[in-house]
Amino acid sequence: MIRAERPLAYMVALDLAGRRCVVLGGGEIAARRVAGLLDAGALVTVVAPVLHITLAKLAASGGIDWTARAYGRGDLRGAFLALNTIDEVATERAARVEATAEGVLLNTHDRPRSCDFASPALVRRGRLQVAVSTSGDSPYVAAAVRERLEKLIGDEWGSLLSLVGGVRRRLRRDGVSAAEQQRIYSGLLRARVRASLRDGGSGTALGAPPGAAARDLAPAGVVHLVGAGPGDPGLLTIAARELLFDADVVFHDALVSPDILHLCGARTRLVDVGKRGGGLRTSQDDITAKLIDAARAGLEVVRLKGGDPFLFGRGGEELDALRGAGVEAYVVPGVSSALAAPAAADIPVTFRGVSGSVAIVTGSDSDGRLPRDIEAVAAAVDTLVVLMPLAALAGMVRRLARVLGPNWPAAVIANATTDTQVTVRAPLCEITAAVAHAGIAAPATLVVGRVVNRIREANHSRAPDHDVIGHHLLGEPR
Repeated sequence: MIRAERPLAYMVALDLAGRRCVVLGGGEIAARRVAGLLDAGALVTVVAPVLHITLAKLAASGGIDWTARAYGRGDLRGAFLALNTIDEVATERAARVEATAEGVLLNTHDRPRSCDFASPALVRRGRLQVAVSTSGDSPYVAAAVRERLEKLIGDEWGSLLSLVGGVRRRLRRDGVSAAEQQRIYSGLLRARVRASLRDGGSGTALGAPPGAAARDLAPAGVVHLVGAGPGDPGLLTIAARELLFDADVVFHDALVSPDILHLCGARTRLVDVGKRGGGLRTSQDDITAKLIDAARAGLEVVRLKGGDPFLFGRGGEELDALRGAGVEAYVVPGVSSALAAPAAADIPVTFRGVSGSVAIVTGSDSDGRLPRDIEAVAAAVDTLVVLMPLAALAGMVRRLARVLGPNWPAAVIANATTDTQVTVRAPLCEITAAVAHAGIAAPATLVVGRVVNRIREANHSRAPDHDVIGHHLLGEPR
Protein backbone atom coordinates (compact mmCIF):
# COMPACT_ATOMS: atom_id res chain seq x y z
CA MET A 1 0.00 0.00 0.00
CA ILE A 2 1.43 3.38 -1.04
CA ARG A 3 1.27 5.86 1.77
CA ALA A 4 0.09 9.32 0.71
CA GLU A 5 2.34 12.21 1.60
CA ARG A 6 1.11 14.75 4.12
CA PRO A 7 0.06 18.10 2.62
CA LEU A 8 2.45 21.01 2.77
CA ALA A 9 2.29 23.25 5.81
CA TYR A 10 0.50 26.57 5.30
CA MET A 11 2.96 29.24 6.37
CA VAL A 12 1.64 32.08 8.55
CA ALA A 13 3.09 34.73 10.88
CA LEU A 14 1.19 34.89 14.17
CA ASP A 15 0.65 38.05 16.19
CA LEU A 16 1.42 36.93 19.77
CA ALA A 17 1.71 40.35 21.38
CA GLY A 18 -0.05 40.25 24.76
CA ARG A 19 -1.27 36.69 24.28
CA ARG A 20 -0.71 33.90 26.81
CA CYS A 21 1.56 31.14 25.56
CA VAL A 22 2.55 28.04 27.53
CA VAL A 23 5.80 26.10 27.25
CA LEU A 24 5.95 22.59 28.73
CA GLY A 25 9.45 21.65 29.89
CA GLY A 26 12.33 23.73 31.15
CA GLY A 27 15.38 22.50 29.23
CA GLU A 28 17.57 23.97 26.51
CA ILE A 29 14.96 23.46 23.77
CA ALA A 30 12.38 25.21 25.93
CA ALA A 31 14.79 28.10 26.51
CA ARG A 32 15.17 28.62 22.73
CA ARG A 33 11.41 28.51 22.22
CA VAL A 34 10.77 30.96 25.06
CA ALA A 35 13.24 33.44 23.57
CA GLY A 36 11.29 33.46 20.32
CA LEU A 37 7.97 33.91 22.10
CA LEU A 38 9.29 36.83 24.13
CA ASP A 39 10.63 38.49 20.98
CA ALA A 40 7.09 38.26 19.62
CA GLY A 41 5.68 40.01 22.71
CA ALA A 42 3.93 36.92 24.15
CA LEU A 43 3.07 36.48 27.84
CA VAL A 44 4.92 33.25 28.59
CA THR A 45 4.24 30.63 31.22
CA VAL A 46 6.72 27.76 31.62
CA VAL A 47 5.53 24.53 33.30
CA ALA A 48 8.49 22.47 34.54
CA PRO A 49 9.90 21.18 37.86
CA VAL A 50 13.41 22.53 37.00
CA LEU A 51 14.51 25.38 34.73
CA HIS A 52 17.46 25.90 32.43
CA ILE A 53 19.68 28.69 33.79
CA THR A 54 18.46 31.10 31.10
CA LEU A 55 14.84 30.44 32.04
CA ALA A 56 15.62 30.67 35.76
CA LYS A 57 17.00 34.18 35.24
CA LEU A 58 13.91 35.18 33.30
CA ALA A 59 11.64 33.80 36.02
CA ALA A 60 13.59 35.61 38.73
CA SER A 61 13.32 38.92 36.86
CA GLY A 62 9.63 38.50 36.11
CA GLY A 63 10.17 37.98 32.39
CA ILE A 64 8.15 34.77 32.47
CA ASP A 65 5.70 33.02 34.82
CA TRP A 66 6.92 29.69 36.20
CA THR A 67 4.74 26.83 37.34
CA ALA A 68 7.25 24.74 39.28
CA ARG A 69 5.91 21.24 38.71
CA ALA A 70 5.25 18.68 36.03
CA TYR A 71 2.48 19.30 33.49
CA GLY A 72 -1.08 18.66 34.69
CA ARG A 73 -4.46 18.96 33.00
CA GLY A 74 -5.69 22.54 33.03
CA ASP A 75 -2.28 24.13 32.41
CA LEU A 76 -3.24 25.02 28.85
CA ARG A 77 -6.57 26.63 29.76
CA GLY A 78 -6.81 30.20 28.47
CA ALA A 79 -3.66 29.90 26.33
CA PHE A 80 -3.54 30.92 22.68
CA LEU A 81 -0.57 28.69 21.84
CA ALA A 82 1.40 25.92 23.57
CA LEU A 83 4.82 24.38 22.94
CA ASN A 84 5.56 20.94 24.36
CA THR A 85 9.29 20.16 24.65
CA ILE A 86 8.92 17.10 26.92
CA ASP A 87 9.98 13.83 25.27
CA GLU A 88 7.41 11.65 27.03
CA VAL A 89 4.51 9.78 25.43
CA ALA A 90 2.06 10.28 28.31
CA THR A 91 2.62 14.05 28.39
CA GLU A 92 2.41 14.24 24.60
CA ARG A 93 -0.98 12.49 24.55
CA ALA A 94 -2.43 14.40 27.51
CA ALA A 95 -1.35 17.77 26.10
CA ARG A 96 -2.81 16.85 22.72
CA VAL A 97 -6.19 16.00 24.27
CA GLU A 98 -6.32 19.19 26.35
CA ALA A 99 -5.18 21.45 23.48
CA THR A 100 -7.95 20.07 21.27
CA ALA A 101 -10.58 20.51 23.97
CA GLU A 102 -9.47 24.07 24.82
CA GLY A 103 -8.87 25.23 21.23
CA VAL A 104 -5.17 25.87 21.84
CA LEU A 105 -2.64 25.66 19.00
CA LEU A 106 -0.10 22.99 20.00
CA ASN A 107 3.37 22.13 18.79
CA THR A 108 5.17 19.08 20.20
CA HIS A 109 8.89 19.02 19.56
CA ASP A 110 9.90 16.46 16.90
CA ARG A 111 6.40 14.91 16.78
CA PRO A 112 4.84 16.26 13.53
CA ARG A 113 1.61 14.29 13.87
CA SER A 114 0.92 15.76 17.30
CA CYS A 115 1.28 19.34 16.02
CA ASP A 116 -1.16 21.95 14.85
CA PHE A 117 1.74 23.91 13.42
CA ALA A 118 5.46 23.56 12.76
CA SER A 119 8.00 26.03 14.10
CA PRO A 120 10.16 27.02 11.11
CA ALA A 121 13.90 27.54 11.17
CA LEU A 122 14.40 31.31 11.19
CA VAL A 123 16.93 33.72 9.80
CA ARG A 124 16.54 37.05 11.62
CA ARG A 125 17.92 40.35 10.51
CA GLY A 126 16.32 43.04 12.68
CA ARG A 127 12.60 42.97 11.98
CA LEU A 128 13.16 40.91 8.85
CA GLN A 129 12.50 37.21 9.38
CA VAL A 130 12.96 34.46 6.79
CA ALA A 131 11.24 31.19 7.70
CA VAL A 132 12.28 27.75 6.45
CA SER A 133 9.84 24.87 6.84
CA THR A 134 9.96 21.23 5.75
CA SER A 135 6.35 20.63 6.87
CA GLY A 136 7.78 18.67 9.78
CA ASP A 137 9.66 16.14 7.63
CA SER A 138 13.20 17.07 8.65
CA PRO A 139 14.29 19.76 11.11
CA TYR A 140 17.87 18.92 10.08
CA VAL A 141 17.25 19.95 6.46
CA ALA A 142 15.47 23.11 7.63
CA ALA A 143 18.47 23.98 9.80
CA ALA A 144 20.89 23.29 6.95
CA VAL A 145 18.97 25.62 4.62
CA ARG A 146 18.81 28.27 7.34
CA GLU A 147 22.58 28.11 7.83
CA ARG A 148 23.11 28.73 4.13
CA LEU A 149 20.66 31.62 4.09
CA GLU A 150 22.46 33.16 7.06
CA LYS A 151 25.60 33.38 4.90
CA LEU A 152 23.69 34.98 2.02
CA ILE A 153 21.46 37.41 3.93
CA GLY A 154 23.65 39.82 5.83
CA ASP A 155 22.78 42.21 8.65
CA GLU A 156 22.36 45.00 6.09
CA TRP A 157 18.98 43.51 5.13
CA GLY A 158 17.60 44.45 8.54
CA SER A 159 18.79 48.03 8.03
CA LEU A 160 17.39 47.97 4.50
CA LEU A 161 13.98 46.97 5.85
CA SER A 162 14.02 49.95 8.21
CA LEU A 163 15.07 52.29 5.39
CA VAL A 164 12.45 51.06 2.92
CA GLY A 165 9.78 50.92 5.62
CA GLY A 166 10.38 54.57 6.45
CA VAL A 167 10.32 55.55 2.78
CA ARG A 168 7.08 53.59 2.28
CA ARG A 169 5.32 55.44 5.07
CA ARG A 170 6.51 58.76 3.66
CA LEU A 171 5.39 57.97 0.11
CA ARG A 172 1.97 56.82 1.23
CA ARG A 173 1.56 59.95 3.36
CA ASP A 174 2.45 62.11 0.36
CA GLY A 175 0.02 60.28 -1.92
CA VAL A 176 2.65 59.02 -4.36
CA SER A 177 1.19 56.70 -7.01
CA ALA A 178 1.68 52.93 -6.79
CA ALA A 179 3.71 52.88 -10.02
CA GLU A 180 6.07 55.59 -8.74
CA GLN A 181 6.39 53.78 -5.42
CA GLN A 182 7.45 50.60 -7.23
CA ARG A 183 10.13 52.53 -9.15
CA ILE A 184 11.52 53.96 -5.93
CA TYR A 185 11.49 50.63 -4.09
CA SER A 186 13.28 49.00 -7.01
CA GLY A 187 16.04 51.59 -6.75
CA LEU A 188 16.39 51.23 -2.99
CA LEU A 189 16.78 47.45 -3.28
CA ARG A 190 19.83 47.74 -5.51
CA ALA A 191 23.10 46.15 -4.49
CA ARG A 192 24.77 49.56 -4.05
CA VAL A 193 22.30 50.55 -1.33
CA ARG A 194 22.87 47.25 0.49
CA ALA A 195 26.63 47.72 0.17
CA SER A 196 26.33 51.19 1.71
CA LEU A 197 24.35 49.80 4.63
CA ARG A 198 26.76 46.90 5.02
CA ASP A 199 29.64 49.37 5.29
CA GLY A 200 27.86 51.25 8.06
CA GLY A 201 26.19 53.95 5.98
CA SER A 202 22.59 55.06 6.32
CA GLY A 203 21.71 54.53 2.67
CA THR A 204 20.46 58.12 2.42
CA ALA A 205 23.35 59.10 0.18
CA LEU A 206 21.88 56.75 -2.39
CA GLY A 207 18.36 57.94 -1.78
CA ALA A 208 17.66 61.55 -0.83
CA PRO A 209 17.80 63.74 2.27
CA PRO A 210 14.65 64.41 4.29
CA GLY A 211 12.38 66.91 2.57
CA ALA A 212 13.45 65.99 -0.97
CA ALA A 213 10.79 65.28 -3.57
CA ALA A 214 9.65 61.67 -3.89
CA ARG A 215 11.00 61.46 -7.45
CA ASP A 216 14.51 62.04 -6.09
CA LEU A 217 14.47 59.05 -3.75
CA ALA A 218 15.50 56.40 -6.27
CA PRO A 219 19.19 56.17 -7.28
CA ALA A 220 20.21 57.29 -10.77
CA GLY A 221 20.91 54.86 -13.57
CA VAL A 222 24.17 52.95 -13.61
CA VAL A 223 25.96 50.44 -15.84
CA HIS A 224 27.90 47.44 -14.56
CA LEU A 225 30.30 45.69 -16.95
CA VAL A 226 30.08 42.13 -15.62
CA GLY A 227 32.17 39.09 -16.50
CA ALA A 228 30.02 35.99 -17.09
CA GLY A 229 32.94 33.59 -16.88
CA PRO A 230 33.47 30.64 -19.22
CA GLY A 231 29.96 29.14 -18.98
CA ASP A 232 29.41 27.35 -15.68
CA PRO A 233 27.08 29.49 -13.50
CA GLY A 234 28.95 28.24 -10.43
CA LEU A 235 31.98 30.26 -11.53
CA LEU A 236 30.15 33.60 -11.37
CA THR A 237 31.20 35.93 -8.58
CA ILE A 238 28.73 36.70 -5.80
CA ALA A 239 28.70 40.33 -6.97
CA ALA A 240 27.77 39.24 -10.50
CA ARG A 241 24.90 37.09 -9.23
CA GLU A 242 23.46 39.93 -7.16
CA LEU A 243 23.67 42.38 -10.04
CA LEU A 244 21.98 39.97 -12.46
CA PHE A 245 19.11 39.49 -10.05
CA ASP A 246 18.73 43.23 -9.40
CA ALA A 247 19.13 44.45 -12.98
CA ASP A 248 16.36 46.22 -14.87
CA VAL A 249 17.99 45.24 -18.16
CA VAL A 250 20.85 42.92 -19.15
CA PHE A 251 22.65 43.40 -22.48
CA HIS A 252 24.41 40.08 -23.01
CA ASP A 253 26.80 38.45 -25.46
CA ALA A 254 25.42 35.75 -27.74
CA LEU A 255 27.56 33.03 -26.17
CA VAL A 256 26.52 33.64 -22.55
CA SER A 257 24.93 30.37 -21.45
CA PRO A 258 21.16 30.11 -20.80
CA ASP A 259 21.93 28.79 -17.31
CA ILE A 260 23.58 32.10 -16.44
CA LEU A 261 20.78 34.17 -17.93
CA HIS A 262 18.35 32.13 -15.83
CA LEU A 263 19.87 33.81 -12.76
CA CYS A 264 18.36 37.16 -13.77
CA GLY A 265 15.39 38.47 -11.83
CA ALA A 266 11.84 37.77 -13.02
CA ARG A 267 11.35 41.40 -14.10
CA THR A 268 14.75 41.74 -15.82
CA ARG A 269 14.64 42.47 -19.55
CA LEU A 270 17.21 40.52 -21.60
CA VAL A 271 18.73 42.00 -24.75
CA ASP A 272 21.01 39.89 -26.97
CA VAL A 273 23.71 42.14 -28.41
CA GLY A 274 26.03 39.33 -29.46
CA LYS A 275 28.36 39.59 -32.42
CA ARG A 276 28.41 36.03 -33.76
CA GLY A 277 30.51 35.65 -36.85
CA GLY A 278 28.46 35.02 -40.01
CA GLY A 279 25.19 36.10 -38.42
CA LEU A 280 23.45 39.28 -37.43
CA ARG A 281 25.89 41.61 -35.71
CA THR A 282 25.27 44.46 -33.30
CA SER A 283 27.85 47.17 -33.82
CA GLN A 284 29.93 48.31 -30.89
CA ASP A 285 28.68 51.88 -31.29
CA ASP A 286 25.09 50.65 -31.16
CA ILE A 287 25.75 48.63 -28.00
CA THR A 288 27.36 51.59 -26.28
CA ALA A 289 24.48 53.87 -27.28
CA LYS A 290 21.95 51.41 -25.84
CA LEU A 291 23.87 51.26 -22.54
CA ILE A 292 23.98 55.05 -22.26
CA ASP A 293 20.28 55.44 -23.09
CA ALA A 294 19.25 52.82 -20.54
CA ALA A 295 21.35 54.39 -17.79
CA ARG A 296 20.01 57.87 -18.55
CA ALA A 297 16.50 56.42 -18.20
CA GLY A 298 17.37 55.64 -14.56
CA LEU A 299 17.79 51.88 -15.05
CA GLU A 300 20.12 49.43 -13.32
CA VAL A 301 22.01 48.11 -16.36
CA VAL A 302 24.25 45.06 -16.66
CA ARG A 303 26.48 44.57 -19.68
CA LEU A 304 27.16 40.84 -19.42
CA LYS A 305 30.25 39.60 -21.24
CA GLY A 306 31.68 36.11 -21.60
CA GLY A 307 34.83 35.56 -19.58
CA ASP A 308 36.28 38.81 -18.24
CA PRO A 309 35.19 42.22 -19.60
CA PHE A 310 38.75 43.50 -19.95
CA LEU A 311 40.29 40.52 -21.77
CA PHE A 312 39.41 40.86 -25.46
CA GLY A 313 35.89 41.77 -24.40
CA ARG A 314 35.97 45.47 -25.40
CA GLY A 315 35.14 46.31 -21.81
CA GLY A 316 37.75 49.04 -21.78
CA GLU A 317 36.20 50.70 -24.81
CA GLU A 318 32.74 50.59 -23.28
CA LEU A 319 33.89 51.89 -19.91
CA ASP A 320 35.72 54.77 -21.56
CA ALA A 321 32.64 55.68 -23.63
CA LEU A 322 30.29 55.45 -20.64
CA ARG A 323 32.49 57.63 -18.46
CA GLY A 324 32.86 60.08 -21.33
CA ALA A 325 29.07 60.34 -21.56
CA GLY A 326 28.85 61.10 -17.85
CA VAL A 327 27.30 57.69 -17.01
CA GLU A 328 28.19 56.06 -13.71
CA ALA A 329 29.86 52.74 -14.56
CA TYR A 330 31.64 49.94 -12.71
CA VAL A 331 33.49 46.75 -13.62
CA VAL A 332 32.90 43.31 -12.06
CA PRO A 333 35.72 40.97 -13.15
CA GLY A 334 34.95 37.48 -14.38
CA VAL A 335 36.81 34.18 -14.70
CA SER A 336 38.47 34.27 -18.10
CA SER A 337 38.27 31.32 -20.49
CA ALA A 338 41.98 31.86 -21.06
CA LEU A 339 42.61 30.20 -17.70
CA ALA A 340 39.34 28.38 -17.03
CA ALA A 341 39.18 26.42 -20.29
CA PRO A 342 42.64 24.84 -19.92
CA ALA A 343 41.96 24.13 -16.24
CA ALA A 344 38.65 22.44 -17.06
CA ALA A 345 40.57 20.17 -19.46
CA ASP A 346 43.23 19.36 -16.82
CA ILE A 347 45.80 21.50 -18.62
CA PRO A 348 47.86 23.65 -16.23
CA VAL A 349 49.09 26.66 -18.22
CA THR A 350 52.12 26.79 -15.91
CA PHE A 351 53.92 23.76 -14.52
CA ARG A 352 57.18 23.78 -12.63
CA GLY A 353 59.98 22.64 -14.91
CA VAL A 354 57.70 22.61 -17.96
CA SER A 355 56.11 26.03 -18.36
CA GLY A 356 57.10 29.21 -16.59
CA SER A 357 55.51 31.72 -18.97
CA VAL A 358 52.12 32.20 -20.63
CA ALA A 359 50.85 34.49 -23.37
CA ILE A 360 47.21 35.13 -24.20
CA VAL A 361 46.22 36.35 -27.65
CA THR A 362 43.03 36.63 -29.66
CA GLY A 363 42.40 34.50 -32.72
CA SER A 364 41.74 37.53 -34.90
CA ASP A 365 42.34 41.27 -34.67
CA SER A 366 39.71 44.00 -35.05
CA ASP A 367 39.80 43.54 -38.85
CA GLY A 368 39.22 39.78 -38.63
CA ARG A 369 42.84 38.98 -39.54
CA LEU A 370 45.34 36.83 -37.68
CA PRO A 371 47.55 38.70 -35.19
CA ARG A 372 50.67 39.88 -37.03
CA ASP A 373 53.10 38.93 -34.28
CA ILE A 374 51.68 35.56 -33.24
CA GLU A 375 54.87 33.70 -34.27
CA ALA A 376 57.05 35.97 -32.14
CA VAL A 377 54.73 35.63 -29.16
CA ALA A 378 54.61 31.82 -29.44
CA ALA A 379 58.40 31.58 -29.68
CA ALA A 380 58.87 33.76 -26.60
CA VAL A 381 56.71 31.79 -24.13
CA ASP A 382 56.24 28.24 -22.94
CA THR A 383 52.45 28.18 -23.24
CA LEU A 384 50.29 30.04 -25.77
CA VAL A 385 46.54 30.47 -25.18
CA VAL A 386 44.42 31.69 -28.09
CA LEU A 387 40.87 32.89 -27.51
CA MET A 388 38.28 32.60 -30.32
CA PRO A 389 40.64 30.64 -32.60
CA LEU A 390 38.22 28.72 -34.84
CA ALA A 391 37.58 31.23 -37.65
CA ALA A 392 41.25 31.28 -38.68
CA LEU A 393 42.45 28.02 -37.10
CA ALA A 394 44.03 26.43 -40.19
CA GLY A 395 46.13 29.46 -41.10
CA MET A 396 47.11 30.08 -37.48
CA VAL A 397 48.25 26.50 -36.97
CA ARG A 398 50.40 26.57 -40.13
CA ARG A 399 52.15 29.71 -38.91
CA LEU A 400 52.70 28.30 -35.42
CA ALA A 401 53.99 24.98 -36.79
CA ARG A 402 56.69 26.78 -38.76
CA VAL A 403 57.99 28.28 -35.51
CA LEU A 404 57.34 25.52 -32.97
CA GLY A 405 57.43 22.43 -35.18
CA PRO A 406 54.54 20.33 -36.57
CA ASN A 407 54.51 17.93 -33.62
CA TRP A 408 54.23 20.56 -30.90
CA PRO A 409 51.31 19.63 -28.55
CA ALA A 410 48.03 21.50 -28.98
CA ALA A 411 44.49 21.30 -27.62
CA VAL A 412 41.16 22.94 -28.38
CA ILE A 413 38.56 23.11 -25.62
CA ALA A 414 34.98 23.90 -26.62
CA ASN A 415 32.11 24.87 -24.29
CA ALA A 416 34.55 24.84 -21.38
CA THR A 417 33.16 24.13 -17.87
CA THR A 418 29.72 23.17 -19.22
CA ASP A 419 28.05 19.76 -19.59
CA THR A 420 28.83 19.81 -23.31
CA GLN A 421 32.57 20.43 -22.94
CA VAL A 422 34.71 18.70 -25.57
CA THR A 423 38.51 18.67 -25.65
CA VAL A 424 40.57 17.82 -28.73
CA ARG A 425 44.29 17.09 -28.26
CA ALA A 426 46.65 16.60 -31.19
CA PRO A 427 49.98 17.78 -32.60
CA LEU A 428 49.81 21.12 -34.40
CA CYS A 429 49.92 19.34 -37.77
CA GLU A 430 46.74 17.38 -36.89
CA ILE A 431 44.72 19.73 -34.68
CA THR A 432 42.73 21.39 -37.49
CA ALA A 433 41.55 18.06 -38.89
CA ALA A 434 40.82 16.75 -35.39
CA VAL A 435 38.67 19.79 -34.58
CA ALA A 436 36.72 19.37 -37.83
CA HIS A 437 36.26 15.63 -37.18
CA ALA A 438 34.86 16.35 -33.69
CA GLY A 439 32.45 18.96 -35.05
CA ILE A 440 33.62 21.59 -32.58
CA ALA A 441 31.98 25.01 -32.67
CA ALA A 442 32.44 28.25 -30.74
CA PRO A 443 33.07 29.11 -27.98
CA ALA A 444 36.48 27.48 -28.02
CA THR A 445 40.02 28.04 -26.74
CA LEU A 446 43.31 26.86 -28.22
CA VAL A 447 46.25 25.91 -25.98
CA VAL A 448 49.70 25.25 -27.42
CA GLY A 449 52.62 23.95 -25.39
CA ARG A 450 54.10 20.95 -23.60
CA VAL A 451 51.63 21.43 -20.71
CA VAL A 452 48.86 20.11 -23.00
CA ASN A 453 49.98 16.52 -22.39
CA ARG A 454 51.74 16.99 -19.04
CA ILE A 455 48.95 15.67 -16.80
CA ARG A 456 48.02 12.88 -19.21
CA GLU A 457 51.61 11.68 -19.31
CA ALA A 458 51.58 11.39 -15.54
CA ASN A 459 48.37 9.33 -15.55
CA HIS A 460 47.77 7.40 -18.80
CA SER A 461 44.91 5.40 -17.32
CA ARG A 462 42.60 8.37 -16.69
CA ALA A 463 41.59 10.08 -19.92
CA PRO A 464 38.63 12.44 -19.45
CA ASP A 465 35.53 10.99 -21.11
CA HIS A 466 35.03 14.15 -23.20
CA ASP A 467 38.49 14.04 -24.78
CA VAL A 468 39.34 13.52 -28.42
CA ILE A 469 42.96 12.67 -29.29
CA GLY A 470 43.87 13.15 -32.91
CA HIS A 471 41.09 11.52 -34.90
CA HIS A 472 40.21 8.96 -32.22
CA LEU A 473 37.20 9.65 -30.05
CA LEU A 474 37.86 8.27 -26.56
CA GLY A 475 34.32 8.73 -25.28
CA GLU A 476 31.09 10.57 -25.90
CA PRO A 477 31.00 14.25 -24.93
CA ARG A 478 29.82 14.52 -21.35
